[in-house]
Amino acid sequence: MNKSRPDSGRKAFFIKYRDVWGFLFLVVITLTVYWPVQKYDFVNFDDGLYVSENPHIQEGLTLKSVIWAFSFSEKENTYWQPVTWLSHALDCQLYGLQPGKHHLTGLMFHIANSLLLFMVFKWMTGAFWRSAFVAALFAIHPINVDSVAWVAERKNVVSTFFWMLTMLSYVYYTKKPALGRYLLTFLLYVLGLLTKPMLVTLPFVLLLLDYWPLKRFFYGQLSGNENGGRTKTEMPEFKRFSLFRLIVEKIPFFILSGLSIVLSSLSVQEKVSSASLVPMDLRIANALVSYVKYIGNMVWPQGLTVFYPYPQMVPAWEAIGALLFLVCVSVFAIRSIQRAPYFIVGWLWFLGTFVPVLGLVQTGLWPAMADRFAYVPLIGLFVVFAWGVPQICQNWNHRTIWISASAVFLLLILTTVTWKQIEYWKNSITLFEHNLRFTSNNHVAHNNLGVALDNQGRTEDAIEHYLQALRIKPDYVKTYYNLGVSLNNQGRTKEAIEYYLQALRIKPDYAEAHNNLGVVLDKQGRTEDAIEHYLQALRIKPDYAEAHSNLGVSLDKQGHTEEAIDHYLQALRIKPDYVEVHSNLGLSLDKQGRTEDAIKHYLQFLQIKPDYAEVRHNLGIALNKQGRTEEAIEHYLQVLRIKPDYVDVHNDLGVALNKQGRTEEAIEHYLQVLRIKPEDVKAHYNLGNALSKQGRTEEAIEHYLQVLRIKPDFDQAHNNLAIALFRKGNIEGAIAHFKKALLINPDNIAVKKNLKKALVMQ
Repeated sequence: MNKSRPDSGRKAFFIKYRDVWGFLFLVVITLTVYWPVQKYDFVNFDDGLYVSENPHIQEGLTLKSVIWAFSFSEKENTYWQPVTWLSHALDCQLYGLQPGKHHLTGLMFHIANSLLLFMVFKWMTGAFWRSAFVAALFAIHPINVDSVAWVAERKNVVSTFFWMLTMLSYVYYTKKPALGRYLLTFLLYVLGLLTKPMLVTLPFVLLLLDYWPLKRFFYGQLSGNENGGRTKTEMPEFKRFSLFRLIVEKIPFFILSGLSIVLSSLSVQEKVSSASLVPMDLRIANALVSYVKYIGNMVWPQGLTVFYPYPQMVPAWEAIGALLFLVCVSVFAIRSIQRAPYFIVGWLWFLGTFVPVLGLVQTGLWPAMADRFAYVPLIGLFVVFAWGVPQICQNWNHRTIWISASAVFLLLILTTVTWKQIEYWKNSITLFEHNLRFTSNNHVAHNNLGVALDNQGRTEDAIEHYLQALRIKPDYVKTYYNLGVSLNNQGRTKEAIEYYLQALRIKPDYAEAHNNLGVVLDKQGRTEDAIEHYLQALRIKPDYAEAHSNLGVSLDKQGHTEEAIDHYLQALRIKPDYVEVHSNLGLSLDKQGRTEDAIKHYLQFLQIKPDYAEVRHNLGIALNKQGRTEEAIEHYLQVLRIKPDYVDVHNDLGVALNKQGRTEEAIEHYLQVLRIKPEDVKAHYNLGNALSKQGRTEEAIEHYLQVLRIKPDFDQAHNNLAIALFRKGNIEGAIAHFKKALLINPDNIAVKKNLKKALVMQ
């Protein structure tokens, strides 16, 4: 009786569930490599624009934020990408501003993209190992680190998610064409374009897939599996059509691509770089050289970094050499079209999907090249590699062992390099220090490293990097602005003003520079000039919360309290948790006698910053005004727990306690003030009043005399001293001080009465 061998049973079990094992492998290896990102910070390179400094996104998913996401307004240097904005808003809704959670969302999308890539190629070709290898290369290749570890590149991983779903749906449609399946593919493509316009090349990729591996049309293609085709047992043949029929089938997709290009152009039409700034011949030369460099970075991923500065020139020999290389590979791909159809498909995938990001049309700060741009295009070369190597080695002895061992070794190397590459994304300092190690003349890295150092209090180091950035690029407006910020923080106000003005000479509509210049001018007492710059900032950027707040402060200084309140309310409409505005608005409302409204804003402030002593003190004052003395006392005591040496609070607490008849406690707080600040007029005066109330007239007189030594024109102190002297029988002294009080304040009726009584007694 024959018994089945145990290893054959295990093999059958693996084959039965090998897709599941493939999924598990991709998930585990990707999580293992990228797991550290959950501990990383936001970086100061677009993360602020997309999340950490974007009030619209920080609102979460609201009707207002959805409308904003689909609008063209207030999108600095960004294409129209509403689904990307909604993705960030959802993260803020779920996690607030916890950067690790935002990083994990990007990682989950990258894992999903790897799984979908595996699924779609496995389904199209039936080749399990090759499809898994392509997906594994995509999952862990270090060139993709930027797309995963950079919060601002969420658009890349989410748009690729819809790219992969569109491909999967397209294969589903081609297997059995039906209107519903076609419309599903179309809808997924729409969502992809709403995430990032780079998907405009996807219809061309679908045509490539029609040629291979779907074989919906062919001219002399071979169908053997070794040459990249499907075996009949692995995948049923698709119905074949003419090229014209397949192009017609894609027309709605091409129309969508055109519409996306138009909408994207409209959304950034004021930000497109002129060809006079970057000549077209330089753009073309850089594009040709970049193609070769991307291939080099794929093969030898050394020195990958976040920003590659755009070159001033490209040597002719480099551009010509790159062109010859691309032409030679293209000719070879065409000549290999029958025996290796995957080659032409993968190569054209690589060439074509790079077109939108080659920099032929530029917006904003455009790099020479960017690792994140390669996220989708390199899939084409991964396919060439995964199918080409086995075909080259098909006649080798033990080829399966050699190929398997080489694949494992390669994946281990890539895993190690990627693990190291991810470490540079911990924070802005590690990122841009690494950037400067592997690039030269990098004004962006110097500037952003300066910002990160300044945020850590290393202002001198920051200024040195800013100056280095300006030596490289003398018209880099952001650096002039940042230098102004740093110099202002150092108290070098005149220099700060000059740098802000220089920024505005280069970019007159720089709202932030107008706002900060206003702050510096206000410090110098030039409030009118400051107000003009705040108004200019708001003309450029009407929803600029900080400018509204600063304008409110300046208007309040000038006594325009009602206008100030209007601007504070505008700031809170834009940024509801703007704590400083709640405080300033409370003070302005209190000044107008609207004490109840003031209290509400103080309480809102304290919900966000409960240990902020000054605002809790102001709340105590407002409550005391309303006669809510017990509540006021409780807040004063909380302030003193936070800040025990807060002399004004000791004084106000003493007054409140005295009002309740708790004079002895009040005296203790006045004495506490005088221990901290012996020359405090208010404490001496209040202590004199409290002692006088207790009948300790001699001590009271001593404190009134201290008040008048420090502040001789304090009319009420003269009056109270006179009363104390009168009680002691010193009528002459009392009359003298009553008269001094009247000289200071002739309209004081109470003093007049006291003087009249003293004169009668005399």
